Amino acid sequence: MKKYATEFRKKTVKDLEKESNDIKNEIEKLKIDWVVNKPKNTNVISSKQKKLSVLLTVLSEKKELENLEEKK
Repeated sequence: MKKYATEFRKKTVKDLEKESNDIKNEIEKLKIDWVVNKPKNTNVISSKQKKLSVLLTVLSEKKELENLEEKK
């Protein structure tokens, strides 16, 4: 997960928001596909959810930093 955090910290807020929407859509599609036919790798959904949680954490950190900088 550290690999994802360092990747995400290099990106801008807009890029992170776009990527979070993409990952959310991927998770939704995987859940639908899961019902129809079981995937070979059953860990896919949980790994995507963990990646999304790291992304959202970094996104909130960046937004807080921007708000602090604007107040100064």
